[in-house]
Amino acid sequence: MTDRPRIVLAMLDGLVGSAFTDAQLDRLDRVGEIADRTPLSQFDDDHAARLLADAEVLVGHWGCPTLTAGVLSRAPRLALFAYAAGTVKWQVTDAVWERGVVVTSAAAANAVPVAEYSVAMILLANKGVLLLREFIRDPSLRLPLDRMRLGNVDKRVGIVGASHVGRLVIEMLRPYSLDVVVYDPYLTESDAESLGVDVERDLRRLCASVDVLSLHAPDIPATRGMIGAAELAALPDNAVFINTARPALVDQEALLVELRAGRISAILDVTEPEPIPADHPLLALPNAFVTPHIAGSLGTELRRMSDLAIDEVERFVRGEPLLHPVAQSDLDRIA
Repeated sequence: MTDRPRIVLAMLDGLVGSAFTDAQLDRLDRVGEIADRTPLSQFDDDHAARLLADAEVLVGHWGCPTLTAGVLSRAPRLALFAYAAGTVKWQVTDAVWERGVVVTSAAAANAVPVAEYSVAMILLANKGVLLLREFIRDPSLRLPLDRMRLGNVDKRVGIVGASHVGRLVIEMLRPYSLDVVVYDPYLTESDAESLGVDVERDLRRLCASVDVLSLHAPDIPATRGMIGAAELAALPDNAVFINTARPALVDQEALLVELRAGRISAILDVTEPEPIPADHPLLALPNAFVTPHIAGSLGTELRRMSDLAIDEVERFVRGEPLLHPVAQSDLDRIA
């Protein structure tokens, strides 16, 4: 690789100037040479072919096309793919690993706002804020709310998944007088001790013991449907279920049954389908608080992910180890 590598941008055009500010692009341009500040949104035209021919670093974001074997054949010098967003599962193929292209992701930066959203919702749920708002609107409602149990002292919060997000949630909850317990089959006792949390190895038993259950597992075959009818039925009366992960992890029909019974409540940032239609039954339930997949990075938060990607490009060019590399073996366990 040259001292000032040729850098190509690949993302939705509107992200330049918002997710990547001029100052951030200037910083990237000091590390190498940006071939064109207008990003590629496709790799199969003559303009893309000219840029890819000399590309040594590809900086991607939402809208970055998939790196197929055909694309890589037009980018013979490509050494690094720095993805300034979350999962790379839709961008990389086996050809990337076969070619030895180094991959890094800004998933750790995207985890921050998801964790912030989750913590905010946990604290609001424990205070009964969202349900009490519904009660003010209609005092006749029978809501899953025990007023004598409101508050953020001595509540038990269950975290499903010690992921990037899950670990940040645990850290952010530390100042509060809450009992935090984690379910994650891959979390060792020593890791749990360093996180300062208890581990529950039985998911259903965890569900039966918590006031709030917050889901932070990745969407992989082993986790799909992991929160099913039995787990939801195990939740105590007045418990709150929070999902900022993926809708496929939850049996949504079983969740609807529990919500319609008025026994528990839910805070859902992800649903099936997305976007959720206005006539969806979830939106008619006073004990379901639904937001349109906004927990992750949006607006000014996108710049945090861009900074992480630029940090990684700088480290790569200096020959230093990357802080957030993604290996092919990671794909089976990450979001």
